[in-house]
Amino acid sequence: MATPDSSRESSFRGRVIAGGEGPVSAGNLANVITVLRIAVAPVVLWLLIVDDGEWGAWRIVAALLFLFAISTDGVDGALARRRNLITNAGIILDPVADKALTGAAFIGLALLAELPWWVVIVVLGREILITLFRLIMLPKRVIPASRGGKAKTLSQAIALGSWLTPTWLVLGEWVLVLNDYLMGIAVVLTVVTGVDYLVRAVRAPRSADAASR
Repeated sequence: MATPDSSRESSFRGRVIAGGEGPVSAGNLANVITVLRIAVAPVVLWLLIVDDGEWGAWRIVAALLFLFAISTDGVDGALARRRNLITNAGIILDPVADKALTGAAFIGLALLAELPWWVVIVVLGREILITLFRLIMLPKRVIPASRGGKAKTLSQAIALGSWLTPTWLVLGEWVLVLNDYLMGIAVVLTVVTGVDYLVRAVRAPRSADAASR
Protein backbone atom coordinates (compact mmCIF):
# COMPACT_ATOMS: atom_id res chain seq x y z
CA MET A 1 0.00 0.00 0.00
CA ALA A 2 1.23 3.47 -0.82
CA THR A 3 2.36 5.72 1.99
CA PRO A 4 1.89 9.46 2.17
CA ASP A 5 4.63 12.01 1.81
CA SER A 6 4.66 13.62 5.27
CA SER A 7 5.80 16.90 3.72
CA ARG A 8 2.53 17.12 1.77
CA GLU A 9 0.28 16.41 4.74
CA SER A 10 -0.60 19.43 6.86
CA SER A 11 -3.29 18.66 9.43
CA PHE A 12 -6.63 19.96 8.13
CA ARG A 13 -5.12 22.36 5.63
CA GLY A 14 -4.80 21.19 2.04
CA ARG A 15 -6.72 19.27 -0.60
CA VAL A 16 -10.06 17.79 0.48
CA ILE A 17 -11.48 16.36 -2.75
CA ALA A 18 -9.28 17.47 -5.62
CA GLY A 19 -6.60 15.16 -6.92
CA GLY A 20 -3.05 16.12 -7.81
CA GLU A 21 -0.03 17.11 -5.78
CA GLY A 22 0.44 19.42 -2.82
CA PRO A 23 -0.70 19.37 0.83
CA VAL A 24 -3.50 16.93 1.72
CA SER A 25 -6.00 17.73 4.47
CA ALA A 26 -6.52 15.10 7.15
CA GLY A 27 -10.20 16.01 6.73
CA ASN A 28 -10.29 14.93 3.09
CA LEU A 29 -13.30 13.10 1.64
CA ALA A 30 -11.76 9.63 1.96
CA ASN A 31 -11.08 10.16 5.66
CA VAL A 32 -14.58 11.57 6.21
CA ILE A 33 -16.05 8.34 4.79
CA THR A 34 -13.82 6.37 7.15
CA VAL A 35 -14.93 8.43 10.18
CA LEU A 36 -18.60 7.97 9.22
CA ARG A 37 -17.99 4.21 9.27
CA ILE A 38 -16.76 4.56 12.85
CA ALA A 39 -19.83 6.64 13.76
CA VAL A 40 -22.16 3.93 12.43
CA ALA A 41 -20.76 1.31 14.82
CA PRO A 42 -22.61 2.41 18.01
CA VAL A 43 -25.81 2.86 15.99
CA VAL A 44 -25.66 -0.78 14.83
CA LEU A 45 -25.09 -1.92 18.42
CA TRP A 46 -27.99 0.21 19.68
CA LEU A 47 -30.37 -1.16 17.02
CA LEU A 48 -29.48 -4.73 17.95
CA ILE A 49 -30.13 -4.02 21.63
CA VAL A 50 -33.45 -2.34 20.84
CA ASP A 51 -34.54 -5.31 18.74
CA ASP A 52 -33.71 -7.59 21.71
CA GLY A 53 -33.53 -10.76 19.64
CA GLU A 54 -36.99 -10.39 18.14
CA TRP A 55 -35.54 -10.53 14.59
CA GLY A 56 -37.87 -7.71 13.61
CA ALA A 57 -37.59 -4.39 11.80
CA TRP A 58 -34.83 -3.00 14.03
CA ARG A 59 -32.72 -6.10 13.38
CA ILE A 60 -33.14 -5.72 9.63
CA VAL A 61 -32.24 -2.02 9.80
CA ALA A 62 -29.13 -2.90 11.83
CA ALA A 63 -28.12 -5.53 9.27
CA LEU A 64 -28.64 -3.21 6.31
CA LEU A 65 -26.77 -0.37 8.00
CA PHE A 66 -23.89 -2.69 8.85
CA LEU A 67 -23.69 -4.07 5.31
CA PHE A 68 -23.79 -0.59 3.79
CA ALA A 69 -21.13 0.78 6.12
CA ILE A 70 -18.75 -2.16 5.77
CA SER A 71 -19.11 -2.02 1.98
CA THR A 72 -17.61 1.48 1.98
CA ASP A 73 -14.32 0.02 3.23
CA GLY A 74 -13.02 -0.21 -0.32
CA VAL A 75 -14.52 3.13 -1.35
CA ASP A 76 -12.43 5.35 0.90
CA GLY A 77 -9.22 3.51 0.08
CA ALA A 78 -9.85 3.61 -3.68
CA LEU A 79 -10.74 7.31 -3.48
CA ALA A 80 -7.59 8.10 -1.52
CA ARG A 81 -5.37 6.27 -4.01
CA ARG A 82 -7.11 7.61 -7.11
CA ARG A 83 -7.03 11.26 -6.02
CA ASN A 84 -3.74 11.03 -4.12
CA LEU A 85 -5.44 11.79 -0.80
CA ILE A 86 -3.49 9.25 1.25
CA THR A 87 -2.61 10.49 4.73
CA ASN A 88 -1.19 8.96 7.89
CA ALA A 89 -4.54 9.68 9.55
CA GLY A 90 -6.33 7.67 6.88
CA ILE A 91 -3.92 4.76 7.14
CA ILE A 92 -4.49 4.61 10.89
CA LEU A 93 -8.26 5.24 10.88
CA ASP A 94 -9.14 2.74 8.13
CA PRO A 95 -8.47 -0.44 10.16
CA VAL A 96 -9.88 1.25 13.28
CA ALA A 97 -13.16 1.83 11.43
CA ASP A 98 -13.33 -1.83 10.42
CA LYS A 99 -12.63 -2.95 13.98
CA ALA A 100 -15.22 -0.58 15.46
CA LEU A 101 -17.95 -1.69 13.05
CA THR A 102 -17.32 -5.43 13.28
CA GLY A 103 -16.69 -5.14 17.03
CA ALA A 104 -20.09 -3.54 17.56
CA ALA A 105 -21.77 -6.36 15.64
CA PHE A 106 -19.85 -9.06 17.54
CA ILE A 107 -20.74 -7.53 20.92
CA GLY A 108 -24.37 -7.04 19.92
CA LEU A 109 -24.78 -10.67 18.87
CA ALA A 110 -23.12 -11.83 22.09
CA LEU A 111 -25.38 -9.62 24.22
CA LEU A 112 -28.35 -11.26 22.51
CA ALA A 113 -26.86 -14.68 23.39
CA GLU A 114 -26.71 -15.60 19.71
CA LEU A 115 -22.91 -15.74 19.58
CA PRO A 116 -20.62 -17.26 22.25
CA TRP A 117 -18.65 -14.71 24.22
CA TRP A 118 -15.42 -16.64 23.68
CA VAL A 119 -15.63 -15.78 19.99
CA VAL A 120 -15.95 -12.09 20.85
CA ILE A 121 -13.03 -12.29 23.28
CA VAL A 122 -10.76 -13.99 20.72
CA VAL A 123 -11.67 -11.60 17.90
CA LEU A 124 -11.63 -8.37 19.89
CA GLY A 125 -8.55 -9.47 21.81
CA ARG A 126 -6.71 -9.83 18.52
CA GLU A 127 -7.97 -6.47 17.27
CA ILE A 128 -7.03 -4.62 20.46
CA LEU A 129 -3.56 -6.22 20.47
CA ILE A 130 -2.89 -5.20 16.86
CA THR A 131 -4.24 -1.68 17.45
CA LEU A 132 -2.03 -1.18 20.52
CA PHE A 133 0.95 -2.47 18.56
CA ARG A 134 0.22 0.03 15.78
CA LEU A 135 0.06 2.88 18.29
CA ILE A 136 3.34 1.83 19.89
CA MET A 137 5.04 1.66 16.49
CA LEU A 138 3.47 4.94 15.29
CA PRO A 139 6.40 7.18 16.40
CA LYS A 140 8.76 4.97 14.37
CA ARG A 141 6.68 4.12 11.30
CA VAL A 142 3.10 3.78 10.08
CA ILE A 143 2.17 0.17 9.38
CA PRO A 144 -0.71 -0.11 6.86
CA ALA A 145 -3.19 -2.98 6.89
CA SER A 146 -1.95 -6.04 5.00
CA ARG A 147 -3.78 -8.06 2.37
CA GLY A 148 -4.27 -10.74 5.00
CA GLY A 149 -5.95 -8.16 7.22
CA LYS A 150 -8.29 -7.21 4.41
CA ALA A 151 -9.17 -10.88 3.86
CA LYS A 152 -9.87 -11.18 7.58
CA THR A 153 -12.15 -8.15 7.48
CA LEU A 154 -13.97 -9.52 4.43
CA SER A 155 -14.55 -12.89 6.13
CA GLN A 156 -15.85 -11.14 9.25
CA ALA A 157 -18.11 -8.90 7.16
CA ILE A 158 -19.62 -11.90 5.34
CA ALA A 159 -20.09 -13.90 8.54
CA LEU A 160 -21.56 -11.00 10.51
CA GLY A 161 -23.78 -9.95 7.62
CA SER A 162 -25.20 -13.45 7.47
CA TRP A 163 -25.66 -13.63 11.25
CA LEU A 164 -27.28 -10.21 11.47
CA THR A 165 -29.74 -10.79 8.62
CA PRO A 166 -32.45 -13.25 9.79
CA THR A 167 -32.70 -15.02 6.45
CA TRP A 168 -33.25 -18.33 8.25
CA LEU A 169 -36.81 -17.22 8.95
CA VAL A 170 -37.46 -17.52 5.21
CA LEU A 171 -34.87 -19.97 3.90
CA GLY A 172 -34.83 -22.45 6.78
CA GLU A 173 -32.49 -23.58 9.54
CA TRP A 174 -29.74 -24.69 7.13
CA VAL A 175 -28.72 -21.03 7.10
CA LEU A 176 -27.82 -21.32 10.79
CA VAL A 177 -25.42 -24.16 9.94
CA LEU A 178 -23.90 -22.06 7.17
CA ASN A 179 -23.53 -19.19 9.63
CA ASP A 180 -21.50 -21.40 11.97
CA TYR A 181 -19.11 -22.34 9.17
CA LEU A 182 -18.75 -18.73 8.04
CA MET A 183 -18.01 -17.59 11.59
CA GLY A 184 -15.50 -20.42 12.02
CA ILE A 185 -13.61 -19.29 8.93
CA ALA A 186 -13.66 -15.69 10.17
CA VAL A 187 -12.28 -16.63 13.60
CA VAL A 188 -9.48 -18.76 12.11
CA LEU A 189 -8.47 -15.99 9.69
CA THR A 190 -8.59 -13.45 12.51
CA VAL A 191 -6.12 -15.41 14.62
CA VAL A 192 -3.81 -16.46 11.76
CA THR A 193 -3.55 -13.00 10.21
CA GLY A 194 -2.95 -11.45 13.62
CA VAL A 195 0.03 -13.71 14.29
CA ASP A 196 1.30 -13.18 10.73
CA TYR A 197 1.03 -9.39 11.09
CA LEU A 198 3.05 -9.32 14.30
CA VAL A 199 5.73 -11.63 12.91
CA ARG A 200 6.15 -9.59 9.73
CA ALA A 201 6.14 -6.29 11.63
CA VAL A 202 8.89 -7.49 13.97
CA ARG A 203 11.02 -8.89 11.14
CA ALA A 204 10.62 -5.86 8.85
CA PRO A 205 13.12 -3.55 10.65
CA ARG A 206 15.67 -6.34 10.77
CA SER A 207 15.29 -6.98 7.04
CA ALA A 208 15.69 -3.25 6.35
CA ASP A 209 18.85 -3.08 8.48
CA ALA A 210 20.30 -6.12 6.72
CA ALA A 211 19.55 -4.64 3.30
CA SER A 212 21.24 -1.34 4.18
CA ARG A 213 24.54 -3.02 5.09
